[in-house]
Amino acid sequence: MPIVTVQLTREGTDAGVDRVTAEQKAAIYKGVSEVLLDVLGKPLDWTWVVFEEVEMENWGWAGCPSPNTASC
Repeated sequence: MPIVTVQLTREGTDAGVDRVTAEQKAAIYKGVSEVLLDVLGKPLDWTWVVFEEVEMENWGWAGCPSPNTASC
């Protein structure tokens, strides 16, 4: 049984949206499950997809906080 964790920041992609929408998540659930079916032959009902939404202030890269919280 595959378990896939998808980590996303809560910045949103459209004006006024500060997180991934339910419709976007549904498309990702379906797409990830279909990839595992196509590549590994894992049945759709065997695949679990878990979202972890990360607040913008809780991530960074190259030793610096995310660009929306502070400069490095």
